[in-house]
Amino acid sequence: TWRTIEHVVIFVELPPASVAEAVLLAENVPNLLWLVDSNRSDAAETQAELTTLRDARCNLVGAVLNRERAAPVRTRFSRWLGSSAALLLVSLGLATLTPPLLAQAAPTAFAVVDPAPRAGWQTRLTLGPGDVLSFHLFGSPELTRNEVPVGPDGRISYLEAENVAAAGLTVDELRDRLNVELGKFRRSPQAYITPQSYRSKRYYVLGTVVQKGIFPLDRPITIIEAVARARGFETGVSRGNVIETTDFSRSFIGRGGQRLPVDFEKLFLHGELSQNIALEPGDYLYFPASASGAVHVLGEVRAPGAVPCDGDTNVLSAIATRGGFTERAWKKHVLVVRNSGGKPEAFKIDALGVLSGSATNLALQPGDLIYVSNRPWIRAEELLDRAASAFVEAAVISWTGLHVGPGITNPVSTP
Repeated sequence: TWRTIEHVVIFVELPPASVAEAVLLAENVPNLLWLVDSNRSDAAETQAELTTLRDARCNLVGAVLNRERAAPVRTRFSRWLGSSAALLLVSLGLATLTPPLLAQAAPTAFAVVDPAPRAGWQTRLTLGPGDVLSFHLFGSPELTRNEVPVGPDGRISYLEAENVAAAGLTVDELRDRLNVELGKFRRSPQAYITPQSYRSKRYYVLGTVVQKGIFPLDRPITIIEAVARARGFETGVSRGNVIETTDFSRSFIGRGGQRLPVDFEKLFLHGELSQNIALEPGDYLYFPASASGAVHVLGEVRAPGAVPCDGDTNVLSAIATRGGFTERAWKKHVLVVRNSGGKPEAFKIDALGVLSGSATNLALQPGDLIYVSNRPWIRAEELLDRAASAFVEAAVISWTGLHVGPGITNPVSTP
C-alpha cells in the first residue's frame, strides 16, 4: 500500500541492534540508518552492532554518530513549540487564500517544472527498446553491470536471468520479475535497477524548423522547449530584412491520430503560455511554410533550396540568396519553370545579360522552380527534363534523410 503513495517517505524506529528482534525487523526495511543518541556514541559498541547488521545482510545506507551533548528538556520543548507555531501560521495563511488565488500562485512557465500534475505516461513510466539500465545485486558489488540497453526485442539479460521481457514494465515491475528469475539459481536475491537514460519515448518535429527529426522524450518537455531543441524556426531574407517562413495558422500537433486544440499563433505570436502544453510520447509537431509561398533553386548553386517569395523576388536575387553560382554554372541559360493554371511554362533567363544590363530579369511567383545547368543546352525540353529529375532527387534525398538516414545520397528517380 505504501508503494502506491507518491512523494511519501516513511520512517520506522527500531529497537537497538543489541536486541535480537531488531535484527530480524531490520532485514525487512528497505534502507537502514544507524543513529546514536546524543553524547552516547561508543566506538567499540557501535562497530560491533554495525558488524552484526552487515552480517545479517541488512541494507545499511549510513550512520549518524552524534557526539553533541544532549539539550535540556525545556530546550527541546521550546524547539518543538516553535516549529508547531510556524506550522500553524503556515496552515492559517494557506486557509485564507481562495482557490483562484492559489491557482494564480503557480504561473505558466516555458518548461514543465511542477511534478504534481503528471501525465499518465509519467505516472506509470514504462521501459522500452533503447532505454539504458544499471543492474546491481545486493551484497555482491562485483556483479554490478552498467550501461545495459533494452534490446530491440524489448528484453534484457543479467547474470542467470536471460531474455527477461522488460518492454511495457516499470522499473519496479522489472525488478520483481528479475528477482523471480534469479531466485531459480540464487537464494533470496535482491536486485536493484537504476535507469541511466530513457530513449524509448520519442516525439517528432518536422516542417520549417532548423533541425528536423526524431527527439527522445527523456524528460517532461513543452512545445516551446521542443522548438528550442530543434534550434528554432527557419528564416529567410527579403530586401535585406529577416522574415519568418512559418505559417502558424496551419501548424498543428498530432497525438494518437487526432489534432490537439492548440493555437500556435497565440503561443508564438502573442505569447499566450496557456497554449504551451506538455508533450507525450509519439506526439507529432508540424510547422508548414508560410502561405506567401516560396521558390526552389536547384542545380549549380552553392546552397540549393527554398527561398521565400514576395513581390520583389526575382531570378538573380533568389540565386544570390542560395549562395550564388558555382564555378561550373552555365549562366547564359537559366531555366525557370512555372505552373500556370496546371500547364507548365518554361522561361530562359540570360543571367550574364541581366548583370550587364542587356537582358531583362524575371519576377518570380510562389512555386516557381529555378534550375542552373552545368553545361550548354539547346532545347528547353531537354533542360526541363533534367530540372524535373533534379527536383525529384532533391525531394527524395530530403525524405530519406528524415525517414531512412544519411546512407542514400544519389537516389534513382523516374519521371
